[in-house]
Amino acid sequence: MFETIIALAAILGAGAGASAFVIRNLYYICQPNEVLIFAGSSRQLADGRKVGYRLVKGGSSIRVPLLERALRMDLSNMIIDLRVSNAYSKGGIPLTVEGVANIKIAGEEPAIHNAIERLLGKSREAIEQMAKETLEGNLRGVLASLTPEQINEDKIAFARSLLDEAEEDLEKLGLVLDTLQVQNISDDVRYLDSIGRKQQADMLRDARIAEAQAKAESTIQTAENEKSTALSRLDRDIKISTADAERRVKDTLTKRDAVVAEALAEIASELARIQAEVPVQHARIKQVEQQLQADVVAPAEAQCKQAIAQAQGNAAQIIEAGKARAEGTLQLAESWRAAGANARDIYLMQRLETLLKTLTAAVPDLTVQNVTVVDASGGTTATKLAAFMEQLRQTTGVDLTAAVQRLLPELEEGEGKEGAAGQ
Repeated sequence: MFETIIALAAILGAGAGASAFVIRNLYYICQPNEVLIFAGSSRQLADGRKVGYRLVKGGSSIRVPLLERALRMDLSNMIIDLRVSNAYSKGGIPLTVEGVANIKIAGEEPAIHNAIERLLGKSREAIEQMAKETLEGNLRGVLASLTPEQINEDKIAFARSLLDEAEEDLEKLGLVLDTLQVQNISDDVRYLDSIGRKQQADMLRDARIAEAQAKAESTIQTAENEKSTALSRLDRDIKISTADAERRVKDTLTKRDAVVAEALAEIASELARIQAEVPVQHARIKQVEQQLQADVVAPAEAQCKQAIAQAQGNAAQIIEAGKARAEGTLQLAESWRAAGANARDIYLMQRLETLLKTLTAAVPDLTVQNVTVVDASGGTTATKLAAFMEQLRQTTGVDLTAAVQRLLPELEEGEGKEGAAGQ
């Protein structure tokens, strides 16, 4: 039993020792900034090539004893100071360019295979020197294709051209160029200084031109502002004048309406007064008619009736007188017909004397306010009679012509009856 335990312990110890040996000598851990190359085992790449190693990046693996050998390759960044002297640019101007580059060994396929084939086993200083010489050669090639003005004016474009130029060469070496900064560009013949002085002169010229343009634009803008101010002032004055004119027009229209309304009111008042006087005039006309009826018509009717009675009492005498009067009436009718339109005037003139006496006897004393003068000098009797009738109408308000025209039919009817009785 004891021997068995000793045997088991020996086996466990041997296993533990073997494990420690494996862990210490055969188990490899790959750091994040490196790559492990296990050389000895062959494998085929994606492009069909066969290589005698396998890669481990960012992990761990166990080396096959006796068949593989483990190698490490550092992938950390390398800073390379670049300085190229007497590098001729386009145009034959020698330049001195100083810069700094950050490069590292490629950690991705397929460039890592180039790095393994060309850089594996080399020291870090040897790799940096190789990269520096390659970049300086590329830098001289880029300088030869650019003028000093292009290099000096656009350093970013210059660095980009250098990156494009160096990328392919570095990739063949298995290197990756992370950044490249051009720090200084100079020359021994002071060509860039002359360019700088020329640029400074151009800048001064451009500054003066810009200042002159700014002053001109300021002057123009000031004139424009003054113009705008003047136009605004004129526009304001025009608006004020327009508003004032509109106000005056409105005031005039208002005054016109007021004057029209006042005139209409006066006309309406006058019309009302006249309309109020119309009944008075009608009453006066009726009064005159009644007065004429009482003073002229009624006595005439009475006389007519008396004449008729006398004519009936004295038939023979009246018949003879009636025959004579009938003949006279016929003659008068013939004379009237022969006289034409003046027959009525002649008749009125024959009858007017008695009527005027009656009317003038009935007219009271009057106060004359208005006198209407009708020039009847040198006129006929009818003209004088018309002037007198107009004066009578203006002084008393009695229209004798209208009264006579109303009485004429009755008188003619009476005469007709008298003539019939005479016959």
